[in-house]
Amino acid sequence: MTDYLRNFLLTVLVGIGMVLPLSVQAALTIEITEGIESAVPIAVVPFSWQRLTPGVPVHIAEIVKSDLSRSGYFKTLPERDMLTRPDSPAKVKFRNWRALGQDYLVIGQVTEQRGRFNIEFQLFDVYKGEQLLGYRMSVTDHELRRTAHHISDLIFEKLTGKKGYFNSRIAYITSVIKPAGKKQYKLQVADADGFNPQTIATSSEPLMSPAWSPDGRKIAYVSFERKSSAIFVQTLATGKRQRISAYPGINGAPSWSPDGKRLAMTLSKDGSPDIYVLNLATRALLKLTKSFAIDTEPTWSPDGRNIVFTSDRGGKPQLYMMPSYGGRPRRITFTGDYNARGMFSPDGKWLAMVHANGGDYRIAVMDMKTRDINVLADGRLDESPSFSPNGSMILYASRKGTQGFLSIVSVDGGMRQKLVFNQGEVREPAWGR
Repeated sequence: MTDYLRNFLLTVLVGIGMVLPLSVQAALTIEITEGIESAVPIAVVPFSWQRLTPGVPVHIAEIVKSDLSRSGYFKTLPERDMLTRPDSPAKVKFRNWRALGQDYLVIGQVTEQRGRFNIEFQLFDVYKGEQLLGYRMSVTDHELRRTAHHISDLIFEKLTGKKGYFNSRIAYITSVIKPAGKKQYKLQVADADGFNPQTIATSSEPLMSPAWSPDGRKIAYVSFERKSSAIFVQTLATGKRQRISAYPGINGAPSWSPDGKRLAMTLSKDGSPDIYVLNLATRALLKLTKSFAIDTEPTWSPDGRNIVFTSDRGGKPQLYMMPSYGGRPRRITFTGDYNARGMFSPDGKWLAMVHANGGDYRIAVMDMKTRDINVLADGRLDESPSFSPNGSMILYASRKGTQGFLSIVSVDGGMRQKLVFNQGEVREPAWGR
């Protein structure tokens, strides 16, 4: 079931779209199915620990190694193959790492002091024998895992020239069958590697369409908890939420403006589903489209000037663009018999979409300058594309045969990951900051 049909037919029917397995402990297990052919060898040595109590609360080096490995850009050295395990620059013998064919080396140490953890790490160019990065940071025990992802981002950007995306979060909708046979739906948020899943909202009725605010502090979503659709905005830090749209009929597909002050959405309060923009401060509502067709799935351009949406006004679902303050919509997709669920990259150069030609629904990107479309995925039921914060990766839901899963693909199609879940059901992933 595609996003376009789910947001309308299943919204009206209070149904649920594609479902995928979910795990309980770590929200997902990531399997690299295709990486960069020229992956760079890098060794991440286990960080040494000095603390008052025994044990290591978070294995920082393992997280960094996992982040770099699953990026597809790096090939990390197994710990068992390391000849030495230095934790300071003075202990590094570059000849050892050259002998192992490593281009880069990461070392570090953690010291506990007065309830805080002082983390120090260095990145070296093995063949030049030079230090490329060196950072010190002081964090609490609750910040250790996110700090490890931050270290990964720093290393990734230094070596690739691209911003990292490891210290980011994903949101998704899960459902499980309770003993009485009823489903329980949850809106959950986890780290980008699937750890630290947290439940944001729970309902015995469907939850849909999570959308991150630009600052990553809030999530807008659709809930049927009162037996009809309504759009809520929830603050993650406090759990406080507001019902901001509960008109008769469809309230769906919320999308934040780049400044976080407005929400685009789909409402059918006047009859057919149309695109509206709600000012969150004044609650003023601007109707953008006036059509007997189904208009849905609005998404803002990064500069806030335009909105792209899905419409069947031409007979089949295609993408249209119009000024965010109102104006005449113009069709922007002409390749394929189905294009829906547009999503801009952060820099505005690409528009991800669900593209179909002959029945297979696949993730594709449009070059906004040339309007050329490049199909990235090879599935038959792909949906819900969402860009990583750095714009280099796309997260989406997929299915092959009876197996459902999430996938990540690079914008150039050169790197692919499969995110495997073990229990329950999950759908509609959204990648946030």
